[in-house]
Amino acid sequence: MQNQPQPNPNQQGKQIQIKVSDDVMKGTYANAMSIVHSKEEFTLDFMNIYPHQGAGIVGARIITSPGHMKRIITALQDNLKKYENQHGKIEEAKAPDPIGFKTA
Repeated sequence: MQNQPQPNPNQQGKQIQIKVSDDVMKGTYANAMSIVHSKEEFTLDFMNIYPHQGAGIVGARIITSPGHMKRIITALQDNLKKYENQHGKIEEAKAPDPIGFKTA
């Protein structure tokens, strides 16, 4: 996310090293997403759906707090605006036909 939190005066000078495994580094393609929530958390499932095969797979599941979800949405909106300012307006794709899901 591009939105940077304000530095905490008690933590100035501290740096956090983030490591990314090779498996995570390669990324996961998703052409669908499902979101469910409870009072305590949001669960986002990023899926790759194969409509002609009648199959799909969840490639990544993110579980986060409502407060962090709000920050994620803000960061996504900010980056979408920056992208469109640089590359032009993105036309929203037509929504696919409804798909019924069965869990395995």
